[in-house]
Amino acid sequence: MAQHNDTGKQGEDAAMQYLQENGYQILETNYRHQHAEIDLIVQKNKLLVFVEVKTRSNLSFGEPETFVTFTKANLVMRAADHYIYARDWHHDIRFDVVAVSITPRGEVKVRHIEDAFC
Repeated sequence: MAQHNDTGKQGEDAAMQYLQENGYQILETNYRHQHAEIDLIVQKNKLLVFVEVKTRSNLSFGEPETFVTFTKANLVMRAADHYIYARDWHHDIRFDVVAVSITPRGEVKVRHIEDAFC
């Protein structure tokens, strides 16, 4: 597996662990609809959260969350619409970003940004 794939997988694992430790239930990982993918779909009580995970091991070009583009956000929202309709969800939703930074020494730092886009 390529280095960037390993980094991404490590970030998603860290994000899942963080969310579970904070009371979220993981419903889906890497949910796909057409050309869109949602990294994580989680639930806390009656709140459904669509999560984009961004992981970086080098912050020279910016924080991980700055790499969530307008186009990516639109794709996530389109896939979320499909998920909501398919599951007949009638409660609140939210779109979050979990930014994961991995230091050169291997330390993992997780930041949860709620309501990152809508």
